[in-house]
Amino acid sequence: MTPIRRLLLVPLVAALAAFGAVAVTSSPAAAATNSFRGVNWAVLGDNFSTGPLVISGLSSSDSYATVQAKANALYDDMAAIGVNTVRLPINTHTVGTAWWSAYRGAIDAATARGFKVILAYWEDGAASGGRITNTAAWNTMWSNVTYLYGANTNVYFEPMNEPHGYTSAEWRNVAAAWMSYHYSAVPARTLIGGTGYSQDLRDVCNDSRFNGTLLSFHHYAFFYTAMTYDAWRTHVQTRLGNCASRAVVTEFGAPMSTGLNYADANSTDNFVRHIRAVTQVMRDNQMGGTYWPAIGGKPTGTSGFDYYSMFALSGSGTNLNLTVRNTSGKDRLRHGWGL
Repeated sequence: MTPIRRLLLVPLVAALAAFGAVAVTSSPAAAATNSFRGVNWAVLGDNFSTGPLVISGLSSSDSYATVQAKANALYDDMAAIGVNTVRLPINTHTVGTAWWSAYRGAIDAATARGFKVILAYWEDGAASGGRITNTAAWNTMWSNVTYLYGANTNVYFEPMNEPHGYTSAEWRNVAAAWMSYHYSAVPARTLIGGTGYSQDLRDVCNDSRFNGTLLSFHHYAFFYTAMTYDAWRTHVQTRLGNCASRAVVTEFGAPMSTGLNYADANSTDNFVRHIRAVTQVMRDNQMGGTYWPAIGGKPTGTSGFDYYSMFALSGSGTNLNLTVRNTSGKDRLRHGWGL
């Protein structure tokens, strides 16, 4: 989930000039994306970091085998509600490090059980203003990732999460250049984020350089003023443009620890209306989605957890457990997936 951040724009003029508008060979787009039934597994404190990304439940001292065992324990509980996809964060301070050797256990445990994994780059620290801070390091990171997982058909690549520091034209050039440079990341397993906070797909949808890709879409109530249920549905559908068939709602969420009833079609609560609308648009368009977050995220107040989190984490060592915080929220998520 996007934290409130200062927009400190870091110049990348030289890099963008080098990128230019590159033609990309595309492959046929998917007819629907509802095979992505997922959640985000995030760092407690959020994924915007200038250090290695140690996602919630893991420890920086964990070995590959320990990470794999912890991940499998959590994936068992996620699968119990229908999850078959996990979106995991990466950054330039994680990939290629000693921690990366262990962190890969979370990726490998997921793919071994047939889960899809979306690897998404989070900018290296919240103060970088929605831009790539070091293009060379970013490309090196992705070369490492695509070399390891380019042939794994369960692994998907998202070049950047919420590229809001770029204009639409800049971002589309950056993304097109990424695809040309990282040719082992086939378009059909690449998710290009929408403009802004990945919240508008229309320009990306209409750019023929991305015809063969999937698209990453974010939608939160806090992005906008309160609306009726019908207005939320129209709002979401409008920002998908003509590309709902290729879109995955890689982030959406609402409070799960406050007792809201997401089964109430007559609710006047804005969060309830919003989640009901997003999940209905997903179901109507046979779209997949990865809820934000399963665990981790930005702690709310002094609670020690993100109140959007779908699960409460308990246990110790490799004996970890997840408990659903809100049954009606879980049921609405499954509704969105088409279950």
